[in-house]
Amino acid sequence: MIDRVRVFAGYREYPKYRMISRYWIYKQALLAEADRLVAAGVVDAADDVSFLTFEELAEAARTRRADRALIRRRREDFRSYARLTPPRVLTSEGETLDGSYRRDDVPDGALAGLAVSSGVVEGRARVILDVGDAHDLAPGDVLVTTGTDPSWSPVFVAVDALVTEVGGLMTHGAVIAREYGLPAVVGVADATHRIEDGDRLRVDGTNGWVERVGPP
Repeated sequence: MIDRVRVFAGYREYPKYRMISRYWIYKQALLAEADRLVAAGVVDAADDVSFLTFEELAEAARTRRADRALIRRRREDFRSYARLTPPRVLTSEGETLDGSYRRDDVPDGALAGLAVSSGVVEGRARVILDVGDAHDLAPGDVLVTTGTDPSWSPVFVAVDALVTEVGGLMTHGAVIAREYGLPAVVGVADATHRIEDGDRLRVDGTNGWVERVGPP
């Protein structure tokens, strides 16, 4: 049975791969329609369609009319939501839970987290919140972000360590960091706010802490 599980475990990735591949095709089709709506003066910008439901977009394409006030309102709502910081834990009853690490093995001033990929590295902190901004990384850099998903995978080849605000032993960043042999610490509360871009960091992926050893 164990041998069978090992053989078929990889098939778990197939549904995700096929879904992502199709989503890209869907996105290109929707963006092409968005460009046509912009050319026709129905919407102001191609990304306006991101603030319409599929049914609303289909109606706009059919009638060549769109509710611009609705689009503006939803865009403002989106910007407002983007400024919010979600709670680390939210129960199904709506209760928010918070806490802190109780450890005596963390150096004074260091940030505690969960050790998910062993090793110790010193390097320059690169605080990046959007994968689209991860274009000027260099060897020796430490990626500091809120969390990662498969779209971040190409970034891992350009950095020497990973620090995230959320995550666990089996989350994306932790798994990929181990595969690439990068020291990683996850679950570091407010890491993207407490660490400045350019800081000199020591990342201890064996014991689970991050220490600033120099200014930008």
